[in-house]
Amino acid sequence: MAWLNRQTTPLWHTTSNHTTYDAMSEGVFRDVVKPPDNGPLGQAGLSYFVRRDDLLLVFVHTSWSGLGGEGHLETEWLETTLSKHKDTRHKLVLGHHPVFPVNGFSGAYQREIGHEYTGPFWDILENGGVLAYVCSHILAFDVQVHRGVLQICTAGAGTAHRMPEGVEYLHCVQAALDEEGLRYQVLDVDGVVRERLEWPLRLAHAFQWQELPPGETDALFSGQLKGGRIAELKLKGRTATVDVATAQTIFSAFSPGSIAAVWLGLRGPKQTLTVVVHREPGRSPSYWLGPDLAASENFDIRVAFSPDMGPSGVLYRYDNDPKWSSFRAATATGLERLDWPPRWSIGHGQSGKSDCPYLGSSLSVGISMR
Repeated sequence: MAWLNRQTTPLWHTTSNHTTYDAMSEGVFRDVVKPPDNGPLGQAGLSYFVRRDDLLLVFVHTSWSGLGGEGHLETEWLETTLSKHKDTRHKLVLGHHPVFPVNGFSGAYQREIGHEYTGPFWDILENGGVLAYVCSHILAFDVQVHRGVLQICTAGAGTAHRMPEGVEYLHCVQAALDEEGLRYQVLDVDGVVRERLEWPLRLAHAFQWQELPPGETDALFSGQLKGGRIAELKLKGRTATVDVATAQTIFSAFSPGSIAAVWLGLRGPKQTLTVVVHREPGRSPSYWLGPDLAASENFDIRVAFSPDMGPSGVLYRYDNDPKWSSFRAATATGLERLDWPPRWSIGHGQSGKSDCPYLGSSLSVGISMR
C-alpha cells in the first residue's frame, strides 16, 4: 500500500496472529506501524482508537501476550473508550479474530476469541451503540448479526489456495457509511459483485403484510430471491406443552413429491425455532438454529430471509425488539442459490395434517416481500 496518499486516505492497521504473535513481534509492530499511543495499559500501539468527526474506530488486540496470547483480549478499556465517545454517530470496532464462528469453523483461541470473552465483549458492543465488529482470520467473506450488531469477516486478499473451492473467493469490499446506514458490495477478482448488504434492514409497513391461510396453498413467489430482495415472515401463536419434542411445522415450501426445500418450525424438547434447507436432491440438508421457545407461552417473532447476506441471512427478532440476530449455522453457503418451490404449507408438512403438525395453538403466519 506504499502508493496510497495517506493524507487523503489514512490507512489503519489491526494486529493479528501473523504480525503480533508474541512479545517480540508486538514490539516490532509498534515500531514499524506506529499507530496512535492511546490504548490500554501494556498495549500501547496494539489497541488504539481513532476519532474523525462523527466516526469512531476502535482497534482491539485479540492476541495480547500479556493476557495469554491468541484469542485473549482486554475489555475494560474498550468499554471506557466507547462510553467517552458515546456522542459519536458511527462506531466501528475492529480486531483480528471473529467472536462468532464463521462457516462453521469454531474453536476457542484458534478460530475465534476465547468463549469466556464472547458474552462480555458483545454486551459492550451492544450497550455502546456499535454498528459493526470488523474482523478477519477465517479465509472468507461473511456477515452475521447478533442483537443488532454486525460481525463482518473479510479475509482472503491473497490466499486462494487455502480457500474452499467454489465457496469462498479472493475479494475486496467497497463500503459507504452515512446517515442512511451501512452499504457494501463484495467484489471478486473479475469485478463481479458476489455479496451485498444495506443495513439496517428496512422494516415492513403494515400494508406490506399478507396473512397466509392454514394448510397447503400456492406460493406467493418462486424462483430465486435476488437483487437485495427479502422475504419476512411474521409468526404468532402459543407453544405446546413441555413434553413435546417432535418436529412441528410452522411454514414449509416444497414441490409436490419432493422433500421440502425450506422447512421452518420447532424441533426438540426445548422447542428450538429451526430452519431446514434442502438445496440439492440427494444431499444432506443444512440447519439454522434460532431461539428456544418456552412451553405454553405466547410468541410473536419475525423471521427474515436475506440471501445477499450468505449463510447468516436467516434472521429473527421479537416483535417488541428491533434488533435482529442471525440463526446459528455451520455452512458456507446460504439461500442465495435456492430456488423457492411453488407450494407452501402452514401448520403441517406437505403430506397432510398428520405430517409434522404444529402442536401448539393460535398459529398465524404473515409474509412481507420487499
